[in-house]
Amino acid sequence: MDGNTTTTLGPAEGDTAIRLADSLARQRQAHLAHPMPNFEERRQDLLSLQRFIRENKQALCDAISADYGNRSRHETLLAEIFPAIDGINYVLKHLRRWLKPQRRAVDRRKFFGARNCVIPQPLGVVGVIVPWNFPVTLSLVPLTDIFAAGNRAMVKMSENSRNLAKLLIERMPTYFPPEKLQFFDETGGVGVAFSKLPFDHLLFTGSARTGHAVMAAAASHLCPVTLELGGKSPAIVCADFPLRTAAERILYVKCFNAGQICITVDHAWLPQSCVDEFVQMAREIVPARYPTLDTPDYTSIIDDRAFDRLLQTLEDTRRRGATIVQLVPGPAFDRATHKIAPHIVLNAPNDSVLMQREIFGPILPLCGYTSLDAVIKSINAGPRPLAIYPFSNDRGQVQMLLDRTMSGGVSVNDALLHFSQTDLPFGGVGESGMGHYHGHEGFETFSKMRPVFYQARFSALKFMAPPYGKFADRMLTFLTR
Repeated sequence: MDGNTTTTLGPAEGDTAIRLADSLARQRQAHLAHPMPNFEERRQDLLSLQRFIRENKQALCDAISADYGNRSRHETLLAEIFPAIDGINYVLKHLRRWLKPQRRAVDRRKFFGARNCVIPQPLGVVGVIVPWNFPVTLSLVPLTDIFAAGNRAMVKMSENSRNLAKLLIERMPTYFPPEKLQFFDETGGVGVAFSKLPFDHLLFTGSARTGHAVMAAAASHLCPVTLELGGKSPAIVCADFPLRTAAERILYVKCFNAGQICITVDHAWLPQSCVDEFVQMAREIVPARYPTLDTPDYTSIIDDRAFDRLLQTLEDTRRRGATIVQLVPGPAFDRATHKIAPHIVLNAPNDSVLMQREIFGPILPLCGYTSLDAVIKSINAGPRPLAIYPFSNDRGQVQMLLDRTMSGGVSVNDALLHFSQTDLPFGGVGESGMGHYHGHEGFETFSKMRPVFYQARFSALKFMAPPYGKFADRMLTFLTR
């Protein structure tokens, strides 16, 4: 998707591009007719969004599970429905204060009573491209910030979220008119055309490879983008931290959604002497949570392509001499249900696919270390991850890891990033993304924080116009002293 390349579209793709452009034109016209919604209008939008979630809670769970083949209802409620409802509550609590102009200090000796402020104003129409792994969270949570900032939105769902997209397209018009909010399914060519639209802002969540293409397409209109990508986020278990607690927390998030989470622990660093003990603990912890592969609490891999990729990655690593430890009794996988048992991998070669690419599945490589310096060097040698997860009760040691590494976010002594913490910004850095949303930072991302300078009745600049004289010399000497 090169935004600088002219592409000849087929009839279907051309129709799609026209339909998308018409939707954008309708929303932009509505924005220009009413560019500054007041607090009560924004509040009603947020309440309508929350009402949609509550009134369609079970339908949302069912649609997502149908898209996956099997998606744990409890995981959907915990990771999608709750964060969306809770995030709206948080924004409603603070929105009135966020809307107030921010007063800024002025040196009155120089400007004789002038004043400054920053006014948050809506950008206009925001595009949102949503992945399949958490499609409610990654569509409705951004909409919370977008609506709080007074914008309108067009949302493009994933091709792997067909059932959910159908539900949203059919039911959302009862809550919002199309000039305020419209959803689109991926029917072929929609994503390409969508990313080329001249939005006022574009939010993309997905792979780094697709993120490059989306950013290139948006660049043709100089459309600002927020990219939420991923990467190889490490857990770092320090020697002072209780190993059992670390194992329970790391394995919880690694098995959640079958590891298909951009912020999950990609691999774990352990003191070399603790690796075998961690494996033994994992053999106890995981089967207690998932006794068999067919438990409804364990989520399926999303599609054939992802399923085959994970199995091929495991087999490639095995052929290259790594030790593979299956953590659930019975078959290692079930193609009919797209389920793959959680596995631990020991001694994976550093140049293997498993260690070079984001895993995005229920496979956890363990890396032993004898020095934290070696861990830090390894992290800094690769792309900056979306998250790091240090486990230590030594504050100085944790601070040292924070100071010497960089990531999009950090969670200390747990493997759940602060994504669910509505008062903290969420976003990557470098190859794991750019920009952020959630909380006040999300409100600012989708607002133009517009600086306004109010000149005083008297301005000394009247004495500073050419031809410059002695007064100008004295004034400039005073200002630049």
